[in-house]
Amino acid sequence: MLKVQDLTVAVDGKIILDQIDLTINPGEIHVLFGPNGSGKSTLLGTLMGFARFKVLNGRIIFKGNDITYLPVYERARLGIGLSFQRPPTIRGLTMRDMVGICSHGEADADEMAERLNFSRFLDREVNHGFSGGELKRSELLQLLAQDPEFLLLDEPESGVDVENLALVGNTINQLLDRDIPDTNHRPRKVKREQRHKAGLVITHTGHILNYVNADVGHVLYQGRLSCEGNPLELFKCIQKVGYGECVRCVV
Repeated sequence: MLKVQDLTVAVDGKIILDQIDLTINPGEIHVLFGPNGSGKSTLLGTLMGFARFKVLNGRIIFKGNDITYLPVYERARLGIGLSFQRPPTIRGLTMRDMVGICSHGEADADEMAERLNFSRFLDREVNHGFSGGELKRSELLQLLAQDPEFLLLDEPESGVDVENLALVGNTINQLLDRDIPDTNHRPRKVKREQRHKAGLVITHTGHILNYVNADVGHVLYQGRLSCEGNPLELFKCIQKVGYGECVRCVV
């Protein structure tokens, strides 16, 4: 679904990502670990097409199409969705209207909001005065309405309390075809061969791994993808010895 080839990216003239190679197949969830300032959010922003991230070299291929220089809205139309770590406030636009925009008027805002325990926020301005957990549910509601094929999730557990973390994790699983509700609205696991959507998730705390069964983990260190493997094993290594020691074997 996604193939990144030899990608080098600069922000304000400084190289942040250096020779990134990454392949994500349909049905896969990849997790990205890395210390602050390593370029994780830059990678997601570059994949989404934000103008401040300048591609100096390399290509981004999505579903066989070269999207390296496509604008954000065209990438969204192709099926890429992003959940911000710190989403902006949009005054004058209600959540209900935002759901309509994301879904081209096809989504049932009330039904989707009820699934996220978010109904009372539908007629409030987008993200205005929302708590950390409310911001995450706002982002997930917009993604449910957009229904993208490929998800970019920037620290979905950030600012979320334990009570809401399960809700966030369950919604991510639904967005990524891991769970689908049965007739009684209970989640039912989807077999791997039946999954089509894919995602790339940034996590610092690793808490989201308790709810989302990721397939592949990566460590982004000093602007380069340094390690790849089982997400839980990589995270245990990071917790035990830190990022520097974890990637020392390939430096």
